[in-house]
Amino acid sequence: MDQNVGPTDKRVRTALGAVVGIASLATLAGAVPLPALAAPVLGVASLLMLGTAATGTCALYSLLGVDTCSVSPSESR
Repeated sequence: MDQNVGPTDKRVRTALGAVVGIASLATLAGAVPLPALAAPVLGVASLLMLGTAATGTCALYSLLGVDTCSVSPSESR
């Protein structure tokens, strides 16, 4: 798969993934008053955000035809 996540998008995904991951851990620890089901949901969301930031590829972007990567398709990424 071609990369379709640009550098700014990667930074935002990394920051949000970290915040959501911390919220998931805080929910598990009982520091945040959220339902118990929220912890694994937030954890999966965090892993997805961090994974797409690390790989530079988002499957949802591929399905929707979105590309935030500034490199043209003819150049190497």
